[in-house]
Amino acid sequence: MTISKLSLIIVFALVGCTSTKKIMPTETKSPHVVFVVGDDEYRSEESMPMLARILKRELNANITMCYATDSLGFIDPNTSDNIEGLEALKTADLMIMFTRFRVLPNDQLKLIKDYAESGKPMVGFRTSTHAFLYENNIENQEMNNEWPTNVFGQQWITHHGHFDDGEYPLTSVEIIAEKFGQPILHGVEPFKAYSWLYHVDGGDYKLGGDSEPILRGISLKSKHEMYDRLEEFPSTNPVAWTKTYKNARVFFTTLGHPKDFKDPSMRSLAINGMYWALGLEEEIPWEGFNVEIEGYYLPNKSGIGQKHKKGLKKVNI
Repeated sequence: MTISKLSLIIVFALVGCTSTKKIMPTETKSPHVVFVVGDDEYRSEESMPMLARILKRELNANITMCYATDSLGFIDPNTSDNIEGLEALKTADLMIMFTRFRVLPNDQLKLIKDYAESGKPMVGFRTSTHAFLYENNIENQEMNNEWPTNVFGQQWITHHGHFDDGEYPLTSVEIIAEKFGQPILHGVEPFKAYSWLYHVDGGDYKLGGDSEPILRGISLKSKHEMYDRLEEFPSTNPVAWTKTYKNARVFFTTLGHPKDFKDPSMRSLAINGMYWALGLEEEIPWEGFNVEIEGYYLPNKSGIGQKHKKGLKKVNI
C-alpha cells in the first residue's frame, strides 16, 4: 500500500470517528424551589401547589411546600403565627412567597429574612406587599412596610374595591408595549383578571428600587372613582414587574385572585416569572410553556374567615 493510500484511509477513519462520537449534554442540578404559603384571603394554599406541579413538570424542580398549619398539622391559612418547614430555605435556590399579615415567631421569621439577605432570587404574589403585620412588636416593625417595599417593590396602600368578589373580572390586564417580546412575557396575552387592582404607583407612592413594570392593569370598577380620588389613586397601575434585591432577581405580581389562575396567561406569567428569577429566561419558548393544569384546580372562593377547605394536609409534590 502506498503512503498516499494509507494517509487517505487514516483521514476517512478519523472523520468517521468524529461523526459518530456522541456528545453527552451537560448535567445541571435541579433547582430547589420553596413555596412559602400563608394567606387567609386568596386561597394560595390551593393555587400555589397547582403552580408547583406545573413547575416541577416543566423545570424538573425539587419542590418544598411550606404552609400555615394549625396545632394538628392541618393547613389553616387563619393560623398567622406558624408556617411549617421553613428550614428548607437554607438550601433553596428560589423562594416563592404568597403570605398575608403573618405574625411569625422570630426563629421562623429569621429563616425568611436570612434567605432574602443571601442574594438569592425571589418571587412574590399579591398580598406579599403586606406579608407581615407586627402591630405590637417593636422589634419587627420594619417587616410591615419597609421590608416588602425594599424586597418586592411596594407595601400595602389601597385597592380599587372588591365589588361582588369573583362574579366578574375587575381588572383588564395588558402588556406594556416596550416590554413586548421579552421572554418573561412569552405565552402571555392580555386578559381579564378577577383581582381588584392594587395601587402601587402614583400620587404619593412610587414603586421601590429598580422596579421595571411589564404589565399594567386598568380598573374596570373603582371605589376611588366613586369618591373622586383617581388623581391620588389612578385607575391604571402596574400589576407585574421585575426588580433586584441584594443583586438577586425578584419578580412580583399584584394579581393572585384564585380565579385568575384559571386563565392560561396568568399561569404563564407566574411560571415565566419563576424561570426569569432563576436566570433561565432563555429557556422560555416563544409560545410559552405547557401550563396545562395537572389534575384539577377547583379553588374555594376568596374571602377572609372560614372560607378555606378544611382538613387539608401537606402532600409531597
